[in-house]
Amino acid sequence: MENTKREKLAEYIQSIAAIEDCMTPYREQRRELRKNFMDNRWLSKEEISLAMKAFRLWEKQVDFDSLTDVYQALELSFAEKESD
Repeated sequence: MENTKREKLAEYIQSIAAIEDCMTPYREQRRELRKNFMDNRWLSKEEISLAMKAFRLWEKQVDFDSLTDVYQALELSFAEKESD
């Protein structure tokens, strides 16, 4: 049993390594895209960062109304603590 677990662990690590190797060119392409937009002054570093945050939220299909409600509740909570 333990030998099978070790084999599966090794197999998993090899698979992850292969996937990471395949992803490397895309990471470089993403960095080049970011650099191009900043070099051409189409977007600032901060704007790109915000765009990526928006993309991640969209990717996770975040409910923006719920997110707004939570954000406002946190803001209120911090405001109340600061006034104490």
